[in-house]
Amino acid sequence: MLLTRRSTLGLMAGAVLAPSVVRAESFPSKVVTIIVPYPAGGPTDAIARFVAQDLSVAFGHNVVVDNRAGASGAVGTRAVAHAPADGYTIVFGNNQTHGNNMFLLKDPGYDAVKDFAPLAGVGAFEHAFVVRNDLPAKNIQELIALAKAEPGKLNYGSTGVGSGSHLAMELFMQRTGIKMTHVPFRGAAPLVQEIVGGRIDIANSTLPSVLEQINAGTLRALAIASPERNPQAKAIPTLREQGVSNADADSWAAFFAPAKTPQSELDVLSKAIIASLNKPATRDAIVKLGFTLNVRDPEAFRPRLLQEIASWKQIITEAGVKAE
Repeated sequence: MLLTRRSTLGLMAGAVLAPSVVRAESFPSKVVTIIVPYPAGGPTDAIARFVAQDLSVAFGHNVVVDNRAGASGAVGTRAVAHAPADGYTIVFGNNQTHGNNMFLLKDPGYDAVKDFAPLAGVGAFEHAFVVRNDLPAKNIQELIALAKAEPGKLNYGSTGVGSGSHLAMELFMQRTGIKMTHVPFRGAAPLVQEIVGGRIDIANSTLPSVLEQINAGTLRALAIASPERNPQAKAIPTLREQGVSNADADSWAAFFAPAKTPQSELDVLSKAIIASLNKPATRDAIVKLGFTLNVRDPEAFRPRLLQEIASWKQIITEAGVKAE
């Protein structure tokens, strides 16, 4: 009887403890970190924080954003590539971190394809040509004429060597035969500050990073580097409308986890991120930034990723940009 009683008590204890054990081992059971490889305050950071807020509610655990800027986004991206593959550290990357750095950094410290598992394609940052308010150019053709009059005198800012804003401008210069001096920054926020302050002449910056300043009149927009006008900035004409073709360039963005993360964790993260991006309130907030949403699940995004890497490699080659 004693043995039977002890066995019964053991089974009862196991039954009581089992649910708590399951809860402790379910994913996620602690804080999830989204690394943004750029400074706080830019559009990439803003989108990551919108998603992090939704995920915190969905998971019942805090989801925090960790800004780790440096080396054209390679510092933060490298940290995720080498993080434990348990789903608790992911990255919000883009065409720079998961494409261009492979060709423009001699040692980025990771492989953009082999070291990462896509969680969700988010969409694209369209680029806008913006200038300081007192620059004597009211449209793209006037800018081209100004640059040709004194080659190299005008400077242009970017969010770093190999960023979309850098390569898009290099492509524009190659297409129009002009020369300007490159001034790289560690992210969109400091770049925009310098244009507003009049210390940088021009940037082919992502629209979300400059839309507020365009609307406030603290800088001027000359063109959108996309086939069509953006719904959030309908007054800004495209490059094509102003006689410049083959110079359009959008910068895609996506969430990634370390490649060896278990599929079950990848599925949980992917579904939650996609649900967030499809949530009406979150979609509205992101679209109002000027970002173009085009949500893709991992299977749909993988071929897109490879296609985009090939496209930007071609842009780098045509622009003659060398690895650093």
